[in-house]
Amino acid sequence: MTEQEPEPGPQSTETSVAEHELRIDVDGTPVTAVATRPDDALATVVVAHGAGAGMAHPFMSGFTRALTRLGFATLRFNFAYVEAGRRMPGRPAAAIAAWRAAVDTARELAAEAGAAEERIWAAGKSYGGRMASMAVAEGMPVDGLVYLGYPLHAPGKAGQLRDAHLYGVTTPMLFLQGTNDPFATPNSELDEVVARIGPTAVLEWLDGAGHSFEVKGRKRAPAEIAAELAPLVADFVRPRLA
Repeated sequence: MTEQEPEPGPQSTETSVAEHELRIDVDGTPVTAVATRPDDALATVVVAHGAGAGMAHPFMSGFTRALTRLGFATLRFNFAYVEAGRRMPGRPAAAIAAWRAAVDTARELAAEAGAAEERIWAAGKSYGGRMASMAVAEGMPVDGLVYLGYPLHAPGKAGQLRDAHLYGVTTPMLFLQGTNDPFATPNSELDEVVARIGPTAVLEWLDGAGHSFEVKGRKRAPAEIAAELAPLVADFVRPRLA
């Protein structure tokens, strides 16, 4: 991890906490990340983007800034394929390596702030959340997982589920899912998957929301949409920090 000098990063107009741009080494490839840390942070939430947009997307910044206002340190980062200017993700192994490096960086930042025992949660939009769950299934230590639209299957391919690895994950998991999300719909496989995982997993359906939590007929900017998810995440995480 290297921090860019001398600039500490952009100052958000939505929060008084500075954003610090970092470079994280992922098996020899540097990727960009942005960190925030409010005073007396409750925990750190590391956040990964979806397959189609990087960490600079307003959805990502809106979500992490809202979490910061709620008292959480955050770290959002790019996967290497985005950093290289490619549009499509590569092998899952590359994303898992990025997740491990990002979580390690979050621990280092917490230790530098005098909070070495701080809890670390992993969250991700769609692909980013699925890759986090795969990293945890392979042994990456975090205190919990948050899925912002879990891509259980490709649209129209409900018979090809991406769930096998989830049943070995024992950390708390929050699934936030829109009822109009074509990657998983209500009263279908996702309800069954979460029930099979057991009491550590919680599924919250957001009425009328699509895969990016947009609601037809309700015009909102992506940053605003994402910011409205942050209190749901905070309410899930806080009681699990004791």
